[in-house]
Amino acid sequence: MSVDMRTYLAHVELANPITTAAGCAASGAELAQFFDLARLGALVTRSITMAPRAGRPTPRMAETPSGMLNAVGLQGPGVDAFLELELPRLVERGARAVVSIAGGSVAEYTALARRLADAPGVAAIEVNLSCPNVEDLGRVFARDPAASAEVVAAVRTTMRYDVPVVAKLAPDVADIVAVARACVDGGADALAMINTPLGMSIDVDTMRPSLAAGTGGLSGPAIRPLAVRCLWQVHAALPGVPLVGMGGVLTGRDALELILAGACVVAVGTALFHDPYACLRILRELEDLLKERGFERLADAVGLAHRPPGAGPRHRIDLEESSL
Repeated sequence: MSVDMRTYLAHVELANPITTAAGCAASGAELAQFFDLARLGALVTRSITMAPRAGRPTPRMAETPSGMLNAVGLQGPGVDAFLELELPRLVERGARAVVSIAGGSVAEYTALARRLADAPGVAAIEVNLSCPNVEDLGRVFARDPAASAEVVAAVRTTMRYDVPVVAKLAPDVADIVAVARACVDGGADALAMINTPLGMSIDVDTMRPSLAAGTGGLSGPAIRPLAVRCLWQVHAALPGVPLVGMGGVLTGRDALELILAGACVVAVGTALFHDPYACLRILRELEDLLKERGFERLADAVGLAHRPPGAGPRHRIDLEESSL
């Protein structure tokens, strides 16, 4: 018997829980040469900005033990080119597009949401809150509950009601539950975590930082325990909020760990740099693991580590089915 791998991102049904992570598959063209993008639960685009961005100077990436540092700097063609060229290609391929957006001010996020509000093929909006607020001395939105809530509220007010708004959280905060709660109060339909924590490495041969920018985001297996902890805390505090889990997912076992902590969707990022088929492999491994453990539905595993043995499932798919 096969496992029912359906899940829900707010009210949007996904055929399975595996997506790409923003910034790790551009806008899908590179992965499309390897497999049908419609086989993914969703394709999360790189973070789209209002204007084109050249990104940070090189070197932008450096390997670390069990991970990778990157400081790409949101390189991209800007929202006009995305709407004209990239989004239509995703729609043509039948992919569910979750569009990540990034800005330096509340006004910029609002303008991006306004441009995307009527665009066909947008399944959801992911709000990348790990950007410096140019109006507030460069303070990162994601580190301030009030600033995060302001951005989310502005995007939620501007977007169509039927397009879920997902707030992407950073782990470099004193209290991630406080930020998560503020985002939900601001109108977030779901939460994604974790964005990359800030890290740094120094090349002992050149005796200079490995990245031209100095610091960069740390990704890969090294951060998976951090992701599990954040998911666990937020799911415990906000059990009714759909969570997208990410951070060091290389195998189906890794994905299952995040699901047991509370994620109903799992994004794959760094693994794609060395295995373009990683998403499909992880999905297959995850389904096999669920089947081996006697699950008939993915939904029954979501947040299971929080619940005593024998407790019933507590997941959005059950809410949707009970309302039919």
